[in-house]
Amino acid sequence: MVIQTMWKDRLSFADLEGEAGLAIVRRIDTLGSMGCGLLRFAVPDTEAAEVLGHLAEMVSMPLVADIHFDHKIALRCLDFPIAKIRLNPGNIGGREKVRAVLEKAAKKDIPIRIGVNAGSLPLDLRERVEEGMDLAEALVQAAGRELAFFDEFDFTSYLVSMKASGIADTIKANRILGEKTDAPLHIGVTEAGPLIAGVARSTTALLALLTEGIGDTIRVSLSDTIENEVIAGREILRAAAQAAVLKNADAGRLRQKGVNIVSCPRCGRYGFDTHGFTDRWMPRLYALNQRFIDRDITVAVMGCEVNGPQEAKYADLGITGAGDKVLIFRHGRVIRTIAAAEADQVFEEELVNLQKT
Repeated sequence: MVIQTMWKDRLSFADLEGEAGLAIVRRIDTLGSMGCGLLRFAVPDTEAAEVLGHLAEMVSMPLVADIHFDHKIALRCLDFPIAKIRLNPGNIGGREKVRAVLEKAAKKDIPIRIGVNAGSLPLDLRERVEEGMDLAEALVQAAGRELAFFDEFDFTSYLVSMKASGIADTIKANRILGEKTDAPLHIGVTEAGPLIAGVARSTTALLALLTEGIGDTIRVSLSDTIENEVIAGREILRAAAQAAVLKNADAGRLRQKGVNIVSCPRCGRYGFDTHGFTDRWMPRLYALNQRFIDRDITVAVMGCEVNGPQEAKYADLGITGAGDKVLIFRHGRVIRTIAAAEADQVFEEELVNLQKT
């Protein structure tokens, strides 16, 4: 199961030069370590295609070009080492223009994602939805037209996404198409919202689909950072794997190896700032994903001795407050007692030691 996210800003050639360019490359490398398998970029014009093509030559992460309205942009992207083209064929400009993209993509052996959105349906389907047609059925019909078109030209390297901002529409559309075709499906709730609302909505839709075996790649679309989209995707897959076990469904493809962070919500007993510590360490801990890829590692961040070593004794590494001190523990055994000011430094030392074992 592949997690993807989408770059939030437009890039220029200047952004890829010098230290700024190196920072972008490092950020993309970190996304890969955190569990991101695909990174998508909006490509609104030819200049953006050129910039993306240059970036694709700088990084190892597979990059996806997201194209609307102008097939010439897609054709230009295909001149570079782009991993995939995302098209909304309904607005790309007609049959022959889509055909030109398919022919070049086939020669380059580059797959295409058929992207159907509730907000950009073909005109006739939009009118029918306004007249009362079920939106999920309209999404499926739009996807079906494009699948038939791709099959007509014998282009088979594709997957399909049908996205809506509504949970029920997203679930229903993917269930219907999943029954009609074995085409790979990219799933997610589009424009899901800010962090908390977006994670809640995405979790509801994705858990329903993933535990039914529907979906091959996912994105959690948040009005938040790309890193938080990846973290949310990992945790949803982790939750889906556990839910699948309860339903006697296939959980293997959903399992996410790596670091599992457990942290207490904090209360009046706390002797340690769990919120601040977790905020500082969460990106780095998730970036340890690849180092622990063959096993699960649990890190516990606790606020007091009540929720400390004993309640989190299963943790491979934990930290908790205890009066005016901080305890570092492993599997319930306290290994170091330190001052709060030393917490970050000592935790880092023990994290390094953990990676050696």
